Amino acid sequence: MKFRTFTRHLREGTKNIFRNGWMTIASIGAVTTTLILVGVFLAIVLNLNEFAKNIESDVEIKVLVDLTTEEDDVIALGDQLRQIEGVENVYFSSNDEELESLTNSLGEEGRAWELFEQDNPLNHAYVVKAETPQETERIAEEIMEFDHIYNVTFGQDIVDKLFEFNNYARIIGLVLIAALVLTAVFLISNTIKITIIARSTEISIQKLVGATNGFIRWPFFVEGLLLGVLGSIIPIAVVLFGYHYIAENLASQINISFVEILEFNPFAWYLSLGILLIGAAIGVWGSVMSVRKFLKV
Repeated sequence: MKFRTFTRHLREGTKNIFRNGWMTIASIGAVTTTLILVGVFLAIVLNLNEFAKNIESDVEIKVLVDLTTEEDDVIALGDQLRQIEGVENVYFSSNDEELESLTNSLGEEGRAWELFEQDNPLNHAYVVKAETPQETERIAEEIMEFDHIYNVTFGQDIVDKLFEFNNYARIIGLVLIAALVLTAVFLISNTIKITIIARSTEISIQKLVGATNGFIRWPFFVEGLLLGVLGSIIPIAVVLFGYHYIAENLASQINISFVEILEFNPFAWYLSLGILLIGAAIGVWGSVMSVRKFLKV
């Protein structure tokens, strides 16, 4: 395509936007609303996935040793745990350490447990970390078969419930966004259809003088693309400023180890680029639908 032809298509596509007045505003508004929700939804889901990964990576197996176990057997159990395939490391926590940890975790209420320092009722424990989170359940089941085991616990249920929640949130969000995308495409398609009808005489003359189908279609593709891009400006601003505010203010107030939002740079910029591309795709899609249905050339 020659540069002069390209600038002509760009000029005509831009003129079409101003010709259609309120329909143009409605189309841009629909794209803007859709992309704001898309951006917010993607930011939430991607951060929830990151939370789930952090929780999953922190999953450990807590092995409580039977109270009647002799000291030599406790040591032997530790060696046995380290020999399990897929175990990354094994940490021993004596009953005194367990009591101290319990007391500290309960705060003021934990002072009552200080009375048991001379006659500690808690079990010795081993904390087992798997090389990969997926191996945790298998290793826990294998440990349950060992001798001198009082109880085995791990947090796999929490991870499974979090991923289940993510899946439901993803499905609901995708359905809502799909409906909004279709609405935006419909409005853009109608906007371009109005342009085609208004210029039907001009299009007929272009055909008579030998204009190709592609030459006639290009301004409408440019119009759809511009509508999509213009509709992505406000959503990108919302994502950049909103996420920056959250990253700078809210994130610093959260003191939970696994709750760490994705860093503003590069996440917000990648998300903004994605919003721009989605907006452009919505615009072009609406244009293609309109041209295919209403432009008889």
